[in-house]
Amino acid sequence: MTAVTKKTILGNGIRILTHQMPHVHSVSMGVWVNAGARDETPAENGLSHLIEHMIFKGTTKRSSFQIAKEFDAIGGHTNAFTSMENTCYHAKVMDTHLATMTEILTDIFLNSRFNQDELAKEQPVICQEIGMVEDSPEEYVHVLSAENYWGENSLGQSILGTRENVLGFNAVTVADFFHHLYQPDRIVIAAAGNLGHDRFVDLVGPAFETIENTNGFPDRRAPENCSSVAVYSRDLEQVHICCNTRGFPITDPRRYAFSLLSTVLGGNMSSRLFQKIREQRGLAYSVYSFISSYEDTGIFGIYAGVAPENVAEATDLIAKELQRIKKTTVTSSELHAAREFTKGSLLLAAESVDNQMVRLAQNEIHFGRYVPIKEIVKRIDTVTETDIIGLADLIFQHDQVALTILGPISEDKPFKDFLTT
Repeated sequence: MTAVTKKTILGNGIRILTHQMPHVHSVSMGVWVNAGARDETPAENGLSHLIEHMIFKGTTKRSSFQIAKEFDAIGGHTNAFTSMENTCYHAKVMDTHLATMTEILTDIFLNSRFNQDELAKEQPVICQEIGMVEDSPEEYVHVLSAENYWGENSLGQSILGTRENVLGFNAVTVADFFHHLYQPDRIVIAAAGNLGHDRFVDLVGPAFETIENTNGFPDRRAPENCSSVAVYSRDLEQVHICCNTRGFPITDPRRYAFSLLSTVLGGNMSSRLFQKIREQRGLAYSVYSFISSYEDTGIFGIYAGVAPENVAEATDLIAKELQRIKKTTVTSSELHAAREFTKGSLLLAAESVDNQMVRLAQNEIHFGRYVPIKEIVKRIDTVTETDIIGLADLIFQHDQVALTILGPISEDKPFKDFLTT
């Protein structure tokens, strides 16, 4: 830990971390749980996200309106999110309102009622959220591509769940799932901004120390990727393409080279895919690569949205770029630019109390320690052109690639050769 980053472990195993930033006038706090959609069975799919909503719907001492009113009264921002492996309840306020923020977040986390009437009102809201994703094809194709790539593994499930599941849950099911998965050794409380560590621990520690351990957290099953083409025909203006292939766990030492490989291929406006598909050919407005990393696996992806008449050309260009980076040198100028872009993004993000809070929690969950930015920058600078080419040759194999197409396309036959290119 650095002098500005401190950690306390409560008697039940809950970890409390702070990162002091005395030059700011705000504090960002997050209560993180190392549990998410990946930890659900098919019958439970959607419960983690539903709990995220229900946490704000009333406690034994506050109604949902009072929770919203009290946060508004201090000029605070509060929200929550669910991912495949984590759920986070967070807030940001002026440093003078630290005590109020911690008291409200503590109350909603520890004392939520999971009232059946409130649940009945929230279930159709989540169904609308599912519909909103389905109406956004650029977002929805990622849901479909995860299902295509991960198959029956829980990583292929939608974070939002299905309408049938969401409408079928009752308050008892929600509360039982909450108490089953929200175990102390999976909870991390992180705060960044203008605050003192000891005072923060005094504010949150006594209440959170009352949480008792339970048994039986579900094991996470390592998935196997699927090599397949899936076409989802829909009457749209564009065809949305999502190509997925093998990635790496979030703690894998190759993660630095992996990040730079993604940047070179499609991580910014000077990347190979952006230049080839958008700037040189004018085929797409949006084209990019991305990485999703998990506890024991990961995924590399490429997205492009193109006109129906250009889908064959676009997929062919993507396949050729994946092959080209395996066979041709990444130039020193490309590598230097990718390094500077990555380091710049990291350092600029570090100026935000929200981003520092997120880094604090994620470092603790995945590495069990605070990882200084200087350490990351040093590792980025050690990546060589050979590292990137070797990584590309390892992961861009035809038997590891899944292609997902959403749009006015009726058959998958034209894309079968993509997997053998």
